[in-house]
Amino acid sequence: MENENWGQITRIRGSIIEAYFPDRLPLINNKLTAGEDQEVVFEVNAQISDKSVMAIALTSTSGISRGASILDAGKPIMVPVGKKTLGKIFDVLGNQLDEDTMTGELPLRSIHQKPVPFSRRSTSDEIFITGIKAIDVLTPLAKGEKAGLFGGAGVGKSVLITELIHNTASSLEGYSIFCGIGERSREAEELYREIREAGVLDHTVLVFAQMNEPPGARFRVGHGALTMAEYFRDVERKDVLLLVDNIFRFIQAGSEVSGLTGKMPSRVGYQPTLATELSELEERICNTRSGSITSIQAVYVPADDFTDPSATHTFPHLSASVVLSRKRASEGLYPAMDPLNSTSRMLNPEIVGQRHYDIAREIKMTLSAYEDLKDVIAMLGISELSSSDRNIVYRARRLERFLTQPFFTTEQFTGMKGKFVKLEDALSGCERILKDEFTDYSEEELYMIGAIDEAVRKKESRDES
Repeated sequence: MENENWGQITRIRGSIIEAYFPDRLPLINNKLTAGEDQEVVFEVNAQISDKSVMAIALTSTSGISRGASILDAGKPIMVPVGKKTLGKIFDVLGNQLDEDTMTGELPLRSIHQKPVPFSRRSTSDEIFITGIKAIDVLTPLAKGEKAGLFGGAGVGKSVLITELIHNTASSLEGYSIFCGIGERSREAEELYREIREAGVLDHTVLVFAQMNEPPGARFRVGHGALTMAEYFRDVERKDVLLLVDNIFRFIQAGSEVSGLTGKMPSRVGYQPTLATELSELEERICNTRSGSITSIQAVYVPADDFTDPSATHTFPHLSASVVLSRKRASEGLYPAMDPLNSTSRMLNPEIVGQRHYDIAREIKMTLSAYEDLKDVIAMLGISELSSSDRNIVYRARRLERFLTQPFFTTEQFTGMKGKFVKLEDALSGCERILKDEFTDYSEEELYMIGAIDEAVRKKESRDES
C-alpha cells in the first residue's frame, strides 16, 4: 500500500533492535512488525536520530536478521475490550489464547491511556469485604483503591489472590480481570481451571505474559489489562476487580528493558526510571463517578527484604498493605499475615466504626505484648511469667489460631472445606476471645475454623465422645 511506512532493521541486540525509516519516523510507543508473516512485534522505545528508532520486542525475535524489512503500524498496541472478552484468555498483544473463539468485530483500544484527571475522580470510604477474617478485621481493603500482598517466595501470595477471586467474584456485581505478569504456565493453567470450576469465568477476563516471554511483553501486559478494566469502568459503568500477580515481575521486566536499552542502573541494579514506570501503571487505577477499579496486587519481596526498592516504591501507591510472614507460614498459621506489620488507612473509627477499630487495636496490642514476651519464654519458660502476662500469652495464641481459616482454593490439598466469614462473625469471635470467654477451650479447637460457633460445636462433640 502507498501509505505504508517501511523501514529496515540495522541492529539486533537480544530483545532490542534499531531500525532505519527513510520516509517517516515512527512515534514513541508505535507498534512495529517484522518477519515473513509480520509475526514478530516490537514497540518503539526511543527515537535515536531523525531517521532511526530503537524498539523492544514483545515476541521472540528468532528468524529476523539485519537488513530485514520492518513495518510501522502507525498506532500503538491495541487490545480488544468489551463484554465479548469475558471468559477469555489474552496475551499482551490482545491475541486470544483459549479455544473458545469470539464472534464479530471487537472494539480495540490502545494500551497507553492517560490517568483520569482529579476533577473526574470520586473518593468513597466503602470497605471491600473479602470473607477472610484476618484481612477484614485488621487490614480492611478499600473499594476503588489499591491493596498489596507483600511476601517472599512461597508464603502464599498466589493462593490468597485466587481465594480473593473465589470469594469476591460471586458477590461482586461487576467484572474481574486477572493480570498474570511473569506467571509460570502451570500457575496460569491452574488458575483458569479454578475460576471455571468456581463458576465465575463468565465474569472474568484473564491476561497473561508468562515467565518465558521477552521482557517487553511482561513490561506491557499490565497496561493491556488496565485498558480492559478502564473500558468496563468508563463505558460499561461497572465495578471492576483487578488482580495483579506479580508487580515485582513488572518492575523486573522494566529493569531488563532498561539494561538492554543501555540506561545506567540505579540502586541495587534497578532501572533509574523505576518510580516513573510504576506510577504510570498504578495511577490509572482509581474510582470515577461511573464505576470503580479495585486492585489487589501480589508483590514479591526479594529475600524477604522490605527495604528493597521494588517494595519501597510500591508501598506509597497502596491504601492497604498485607504483609505475609515466612515465620507464620512455618507455624502453619494460614493466611500467613503478619498483623503487626500490615496496615490499612481504612482502619479508622470514622470509616469502620468505633467497635471495629477498638477490637482491631486491642488485637494488635495483645499480639505485640506476646511478641515482647517471647524472648522471656524462650529463656525461662512460660511458668516464670506473672499471671497477667500468662493470660496475655494464652489470649494472643488463641487469637492467632482463630485468625486462621481454611480456603476454598486449597480444599483438595488440606481436605478442609473452605469458609467465607462475614465481618460481624469475625469481629464477634475476636471480641469474645479478648473477653476471655474461651479460656477453657484448647487452641486446636479455634484453629482453622470459620465463625466462632464452630469452636463451640467442636468442643461439644469432643466432650460427648
